[in-house]
Amino acid sequence: MNETRPGDAMLTDWRQAAGRFEQAVSGAVVGQDRAIRLLTIAIFARGHVLLEGDVGVGKTTLLRAVARALGGAYERVEGTVDMMPTDLVYHTYLAEDGRPRVEPGPVLRRAEDLSIFFFNEINRARPQVHSLLLRLMAERSLTAFNREYHFPNLQVFADRNRVEREETFELPAAARDRFLMEIGLEAPRDVESRRALVFDPRFHDTDALIAGIAADVLDHAAIPGIGRAIQHGIGASPAIETYVVGLWEALVRPGRAGIRLSGIDMDALVQGGASPRGVAFLVRAAKVRAWLENRSFLVPEDIRAVFPEVMAHRVFLEPVYEMRRAAIMPELCRAVFDTVPAP
Repeated sequence: MNETRPGDAMLTDWRQAAGRFEQAVSGAVVGQDRAIRLLTIAIFARGHVLLEGDVGVGKTTLLRAVARALGGAYERVEGTVDMMPTDLVYHTYLAEDGRPRVEPGPVLRRAEDLSIFFFNEINRARPQVHSLLLRLMAERSLTAFNREYHFPNLQVFADRNRVEREETFELPAAARDRFLMEIGLEAPRDVESRRALVFDPRFHDTDALIAGIAADVLDHAAIPGIGRAIQHGIGASPAIETYVVGLWEALVRPGRAGIRLSGIDMDALVQGGASPRGVAFLVRAAKVRAWLENRSFLVPEDIRAVFPEVMAHRVFLEPVYEMRRAAIMPELCRAVFDTVPAP
């Protein structure tokens, strides 16, 4: 007989709220149930998210829908080649009296109430901007105007256009590692979703579509505390712990694990990455997934469900294989699952 623990009722209520959140977002973004579930996991795991995909597949619409349903102060910037780090912190202008003025920029405009910071087309911004964003993501704090600003509820959502290469700057490995997940987004494949996107006028007006989403479905200020409760409330058996370590070892040393991929030197494939921090993020995300599935313990399916999005971008490949990353990493992840026996 399972013993009811203090806080179980609260977590049940929040699980129901998470379901309402997913339902609200799916009303504006069709055919993206997996991406919505992964974003929900990231919100409760308190991690930042990078979306990537082709032009026009709905990356920005999805993140705008999530921001509205999540609630809290929201800021958005567009990545440009001439953007400087200071543009995030403040902007200057001449007032009507001809005197210069300094106003807070998008990061500081809502100060410590900022809940979501959405960076659109992040790879168009220069590395100097990435460096500032890295600190904001890692420490949820920023020093400006002779004081320290803290952002306890902040989550960074960004998207990246992986098609265009001109006037773009790839994120450094350290910045990518700060994202809990990298989620690939593609156009829906089922016929009904494609027909709706093309012929239903409701999906042609993005602003009206977002405005139709119920606002503040979740209490964003309470989510950090709920996230901590989830991490303490979901258990992992010794067998699951052994399984996770085995997946980790096979991912970073695939040749030693006996994995073979066609046309690839497995002993030279992986240069590094997949740090302990990354594996800890994997477990955090898996625990949220177990909670959403109404379980108090991890099972292998929880690990597998988030493994590619949490771990693939943390693996650094040898340069000769890096240009083929999009094809290699999914194949490598599948081979890791096939090689390491699940408990």
